[in-house]
Amino acid sequence: MTASAHVDTFAREHLPPPEQQPQFIFELPELQMPARLNCATELLDRHVAEGRGDRPCLLAPGLRWTYAELRDKANRIANVLVKQMGLVPGNRVLLRAPNNPMLAACWFAVMKAGGIAVATMPLLRAKELVPILEIGQVTHALCDAALADELAQAAQKAPVLQHVRHFHAEGPDSLEALMAEASPVFDNVDTAADDTCLFGFTSGTTGVPKATMHFHRDVMAVCHCWPPHLLRAMADDVFIGSPPLAFTFGLGGLVLFPMHVGASTVLLEKAGPAQLLQGIQDFGATVLFTAPTSYRLLAEQGAVLRATPLRKCVSAGEALPATTRALWKKATGIELIDGIGSTEMLHIFISHDEAGARPGATGKPVPGYRARIVDEVGNELPPGTVGRLAVQGPTGCRYLSDPRQAQYVQGGWNLTGDAYVMDADGYFFYQARTDDMIISAGYNIAAPEVEEALMQHPAVAECAVIGAPDADRGQIVQAFVVLRAGQGEAGEAMVRTLQDFVKATVAPYKYPRSVVFVAQLPRTQTGKLQRFVLKQAAQASSMAPTTEASPAAPAQRTGAAS
Repeated sequence: MTASAHVDTFAREHLPPPEQQPQFIFELPELQMPARLNCATELLDRHVAEGRGDRPCLLAPGLRWTYAELRDKANRIANVLVKQMGLVPGNRVLLRAPNNPMLAACWFAVMKAGGIAVATMPLLRAKELVPILEIGQVTHALCDAALADELAQAAQKAPVLQHVRHFHAEGPDSLEALMAEASPVFDNVDTAADDTCLFGFTSGTTGVPKATMHFHRDVMAVCHCWPPHLLRAMADDVFIGSPPLAFTFGLGGLVLFPMHVGASTVLLEKAGPAQLLQGIQDFGATVLFTAPTSYRLLAEQGAVLRATPLRKCVSAGEALPATTRALWKKATGIELIDGIGSTEMLHIFISHDEAGARPGATGKPVPGYRARIVDEVGNELPPGTVGRLAVQGPTGCRYLSDPRQAQYVQGGWNLTGDAYVMDADGYFFYQARTDDMIISAGYNIAAPEVEEALMQHPAVAECAVIGAPDADRGQIVQAFVVLRAGQGEAGEAMVRTLQDFVKATVAPYKYPRSVVFVAQLPRTQTGKLQRFVLKQAAQASSMAPTTEASPAAPAQRTGAAS
């Protein structure tokens, strides 16, 4: 490692030991980066220095910032951090806001000042913020005034947080007031390429959250791999999307990737399908990042979308069903670009472009990355064999002082927790999370395969499949189904209809022996399905003497069917 610019050396001191880190590879010429690197210089200041300061950068309802204006604001915030809040390089800064331009300006200010950004999902409560503050030893925070209350409660229980400023606020202590007095000039800290610049926290939905540590070089590496080879966006593109900037899918798709090529991006505080549709129309968006659930709903507006300049659509965050891909293509004429990434890897590492799309396939390793399928002890498996996905590249997992590092990184490879199969042509096909494989009466059944079969039935709007405990079979396939309005009623007749449909679509032993009709599926704020909620409900039902309503609010539950 090179000499750090960090005065506060907490991050470097708490990296995993070298023998527990993955093997990093930098085979692409563009990945040969200098020893001293600050990603804010490359992503923001470079455009102004090279004469592109007047180009539009950040867009929002009623707001338009150029690259020069964003740099001005980021410089002022950096000066506030250093001169008013006492930040030294290496300090951690909690960033808390919905997707808006001020959040992006704060992120760049932290990069410029040599700090470490710790962005948090807007809907997190104080109880969820406390472990983030404590694990990351977060000393500073920049927070949207609309989200101040939960942070204040968390700060009372996490005294490590000492310095807080609010934006979109009134008064002399607001960030805007301090910015007005601060200099618009700031000399970016000469950080090392391997200085940590962000902690990406995993959701922590099944336990204590984990902080993934990413360097300045990692931020630039993901800009050099997937976007130029598979997205191929241009400076005139306008990006838009739904994932929060605290989610690395959102940070990449809505900040890093557009700004790397000098494009502009639309930041919406609320980005459901209705707001995305309006934003695409209002701003002339050309590149869309969102999850399969949103694409299914937006497809209903296919005629409207065809009249917009939208030309590239990226799906990630959860597995893309082949039915959703086909639905979107039919509705809009646009082939979805699918991909898999993770917080640990920072962004997408297996994907395809529009021409290389295959039904059901995630794609091939992104240039700069390697991937293979391995067994339980790390031996590579032949094509056509389901196993664990292992990945190497210029980014990789570094958990902050967490024993789970040894689970994710084994033998120099990142084990993502996904079960995949690779075909003879090198395409990777998602099967399930490794803990979502259902073993029923000795059969291995991938939950997404059953979901895909159910989704082909016209009465099914959404569904999720889990393995439910069963005394005779160990587990049975249980489906949670959201019915499409006007396409049928929940009840035994619909259960039989769906079961027979699945039997006719995939191997009969994979059909759901239990069906639960629900009003909606439990999801995180990033749109990911919370299977663990469904599993908990199934576990509780198997132990309970009477049937109880599940957290997913079922309209009707059936018993196991023969």
